[in-house]
Amino acid sequence: MKIHQLSIDDALASVRSSSGGLSSSEAERRRREFGLNRVEKVAGEPAWWRLLKEFTRFFSVILWCAAGLAFLAEWFAPGQGTARIGYAIIAVILISGVFSFWQEYRIEQTLAALQKLLPQQVSALRDGAIVQLPAEQIVIGDIILLEAGNNVPADCRLIEGFGVRVNNATVTGESVSKALTIAPSEKDELVYSNNIFMAGTSVVSGQARALVFATGALTEFGRIAHLSQTREVVVSPLRRQLAYLSRLIAILAIGIGVAFLIVGPLIAIPFWLSFIFSIGIIIAMVPEGLLPTLTLALVLAAQRMAKRNVLIRHLTSVETLGSATVICTDKTGTLTENRMRVRELLLGDESHSIATVDGSAELALRHRDFFMCASLCHDVKNSGRHAPGALLGDPMEVALLEMARKTIAESPPSRRLDEISFDSDRMRHSVVHEMPEGPVLYCKGAPESVLALCDSILAGEQVRSLDGPTRARIVGAQDAMAERGLRVLALASKKLAATYRHDELERNLVFLGLVGLEDPPRAEVPGAIQKCREAGIKVIMVTGDHPRTATAIAREIGLVRSERPHVITGDQLRGLPAAGLQLALDEPEIIFARVGADQKMRIVEALINKKHIVAVTGDGVNDAPALKCAHIGIAMGIAGTDVAQQAADMVLMDDNFASIVNAVEEGRAVFQNIRRFLTYVLVHNVAELVPFLAFALFTIPLPLTPIQALSVDMVTDSLTALGLGVERPDPQNMQLPPRSQTEKLLNWSVASRAYLFLGLIEAAIAMAAYFYVLLGGGWSYGQSLAADDPLYLRATTACLSAIIVMQIVSVFLCRSSVRSVFSTGLFGNRLILWGVLLEIILAVVINYTPVGHWLLDTDPVPGELWLLLVAAGAGMLALEELRKWIARKFLRREPTRQID
Repeated sequence: MKIHQLSIDDALASVRSSSGGLSSSEAERRRREFGLNRVEKVAGEPAWWRLLKEFTRFFSVILWCAAGLAFLAEWFAPGQGTARIGYAIIAVILISGVFSFWQEYRIEQTLAALQKLLPQQVSALRDGAIVQLPAEQIVIGDIILLEAGNNVPADCRLIEGFGVRVNNATVTGESVSKALTIAPSEKDELVYSNNIFMAGTSVVSGQARALVFATGALTEFGRIAHLSQTREVVVSPLRRQLAYLSRLIAILAIGIGVAFLIVGPLIAIPFWLSFIFSIGIIIAMVPEGLLPTLTLALVLAAQRMAKRNVLIRHLTSVETLGSATVICTDKTGTLTENRMRVRELLLGDESHSIATVDGSAELALRHRDFFMCASLCHDVKNSGRHAPGALLGDPMEVALLEMARKTIAESPPSRRLDEISFDSDRMRHSVVHEMPEGPVLYCKGAPESVLALCDSILAGEQVRSLDGPTRARIVGAQDAMAERGLRVLALASKKLAATYRHDELERNLVFLGLVGLEDPPRAEVPGAIQKCREAGIKVIMVTGDHPRTATAIAREIGLVRSERPHVITGDQLRGLPAAGLQLALDEPEIIFARVGADQKMRIVEALINKKHIVAVTGDGVNDAPALKCAHIGIAMGIAGTDVAQQAADMVLMDDNFASIVNAVEEGRAVFQNIRRFLTYVLVHNVAELVPFLAFALFTIPLPLTPIQALSVDMVTDSLTALGLGVERPDPQNMQLPPRSQTEKLLNWSVASRAYLFLGLIEAAIAMAAYFYVLLGGGWSYGQSLAADDPLYLRATTACLSAIIVMQIVSVFLCRSSVRSVFSTGLFGNRLILWGVLLEIILAVVINYTPVGHWLLDTDPVPGELWLLLVAAGAGMLALEELRKWIARKFLRREPTRQID
């Protein structure tokens, strides 16, 4: 038998302890054997190693190769400026790597957050005396003393107590406090037994002595902590997409470079020139500015989300949430307001809403005993001088007391004489108070428990017999309240003689009425649920609450519409095989109730196995493993524990489900924006690649030097690309289904537009500008030019300037793949306008300042070239507008396709 199923004496014997606690020497021996009472951190990779790994990601490896080739080329041909290229590339690698490491550095914080939930000092019995000990010194077999407000330092068995109630929400997810008794439990599951304190929970009321039977990693708390530390983080869709894109670009760049290294000697090109060409290919084809621009775009998106009460902890989660297909959400505090309040009353045999009762002196007088019972039958305490007037205790009892205070202006003086505490078997709580008319028993509890003890009813001001039809009406009222998602309590009383027998207190009671309490849904939630439905996102409620309550709330917020949704309890889930759970998740409307920590994670894993992109909410310690297991974990900012927040990817600052939907909308916009600036970057990558191909294939002077190409990638297009990355969400985004997981960032549509259309146009204009200056200066085919020849410097400057001008045109074209530039506008995005201004300034600096000439080996271009480039830009605009017109005609035949 387990310890919660044993008698007190057997429980003490099972851990070789006694009611007087352990001796100091025995406690020290056990501490050496079992270790300190703390959650040890799972050994992981050291921080320095994880930092180094950031510099070996696939894109970084490609750039390291480019830097190596640059230094090698400098060694073969000193004075060509290739060393500067190498240093610049290394700077890009280092900056990106350090920034990524800083964003992802969070695992170490989880352990510290876990420890904050544990008390620092604990009262314990050692050598028969009460001593104060650090929580980590508690060992198995210790007897500890607990009272209201204490956190529990270890898993304990209650062996002595009065009015003990505990809040297990951080471990079990249940939103109501639970009464504990010293009697052995008949339940199989330890966490649901009625005589167990669990580490990390808190005592709501009463005083207790408890026997420690598990410490540190052996506790339920420790097991959950271990799961949250060892569970591997799911790779986000965005990271997978970037890995795919990196591999694709690398294969193309390396393939072309290797091919030329083989072919170069065959066409009489010196070997070191082949190296220069390889460097140019890598620089031209690898978008070095992509990762920094992507990171900055995600940062700005995260800042926008913060204004909508969503705090982003990990940047890639911005886009991941936008691709979510399922949201697993808790109920209490996320879908509801996380506060109990009275909604309906049955006073005697009369039904009333709370609105009709508030302030009604007539009802208060007629049903005085009902409101006195609500006012006195509780264990609520005032918070004291730090928060005068605030009430501490079970939220349900607080709600009853607040209702009573509103109705009864002033309670008569009374003194508690006796009490029969609540327990899960009796399902009721009784107190005896000394009233002016003598001792009175007040009782509240589950209707089926209290009603069975009643033989009369107070109807109006008359007490009459409680007959069968009246009982049936009361039961019917109870069922009606429960179906509306209310928690129903029955109230009863009994006048006692001056001398009474304790064992006869709860007999022949007078039924006073019923109370229906609710944790009301948030006002914004029904609309958010409807948005999810329109967006093709499935919402699944996963809660520790009762199935009936969960179903009623789900129906109220529009999450459930059918007559019989599929409800799975924690007990049922334990008996379901993995395949059975995956099949059950196909149900259109499904609710999970009374689930534990490992079960929540199991649900998430099953959804991931079904190829869903899963977002999951949580607030307690018990939710941390599921938050890490999901593609995106969402913690509560108000009610959430530090553990949940550290394990999550984002935090809801208002604990509101509607904020998740706002974040989904932003996330969907992020993917589209990434495609926009990816298209923009790839367009000028083609314009950079073509000059190197022309140099290799046609033996002409290199039209664009490697350092000039790098300046385009890292400087001139940075701000305009970032502007494309922060375009505002399209309202139509939330009326379309989630993006397919097989859809790539760089698909055929994006690649063909960037590489085969806009890129070729821009490349043609850049080469035309190059030859315009070169031929105008008297150059003839086959003639070689020195690297410092003024004509060569002007020609390469013309090529670079043409790319910059075409970038200005291209950024407006890339705001949409199908909508006309005249509908997207020119002034709707300030960041793009600032980027255009920056490009104009840089074009001037490159052409007309000594600093620009020294950095990039440039020389001023002829004035008439600018007029030709403006005309060429207008031609590029006209061709793209024609392509978009044709694309819009095609998309009208497929109305389900998204138009950005």
